[in-house]
Amino acid sequence: MKTLKIYQVDAFAERRFEGNPAAVVPLTEWLSDTEMLQIAMENNLSETAFYIVEQDQIFLRWFTPAVEVDLCGHATLATAHVLFQHEGFVGEEITFFSPRSGLLKVKKEQDLLTLDFPADKLESIELDKKMLDAFDPKPIEAHRGKTDWMFVFENESQIRDLEFDLAKISEFPVRGVIATARGKEFDFVSRFFAPQSGVPEDPVTGSAHTTLTPFWAERLGKHQLQARQISARGGNVSCVWKGDRVLLGGKAVTYLIGEIFI
Repeated sequence: MKTLKIYQVDAFAERRFEGNPAAVVPLTEWLSDTEMLQIAMENNLSETAFYIVEQDQIFLRWFTPAVEVDLCGHATLATAHVLFQHEGFVGEEITFFSPRSGLLKVKKEQDLLTLDFPADKLESIELDKKMLDAFDPKPIEAHRGKTDWMFVFENESQIRDLEFDLAKISEFPVRGVIATARGKEFDFVSRFFAPQSGVPEDPVTGSAHTTLTPFWAERLGKHQLQARQISARGGNVSCVWKGDRVLLGGKAVTYLIGEIFI
């Protein structure tokens, strides 16, 4: 029997029970894909991150309960928090290497962690009947990014009160769906649905903000923005658009430390 350490961290959270919980599992060598997926399924969180330190390089992968994903912001934030707070990382900036997303940096400034991620590229797409039928009220714009579709709505209230059909959303050929609108207290607000990836609604989605930040930066004519993902748990994300990169800032809090027996 093998014993692994596991952390659970609330990411993009000012305090426990807010933001998006992620599991973080340090490894000395990769488990099989099947074993990592089984652990993610057992955790039943939107993301479980696995990392390995090899010759001063930190390799990082992410699994939902259903699939391995290309990029996950909140689980990267959680992993950086674990390394800084619990695993003895020395320094103020961590560079991760993801086999699917390349180099990802996380910088620590007091209790704020800032992700340095590649910016998504969007193209407008035509709203069709299947898209419109999945939501009430209806979106007014649709855009396609690398892995997700983004739907723009008229105002924040529509995002808060949005009715959606997960069965219909699950048929879209994407990782997930972003619903967004201009905010009242924040520059923009959003929600994220990914039933096709095993996540009906994600509490706070860092990777979605690689799509949202360039869009709203251009739309609002500003490079620094404050965002709120208005799920039941909710979370705040500080966003900076830097051309082909975005900086996403948030805090994290440890919820538990335990052991896995496999």
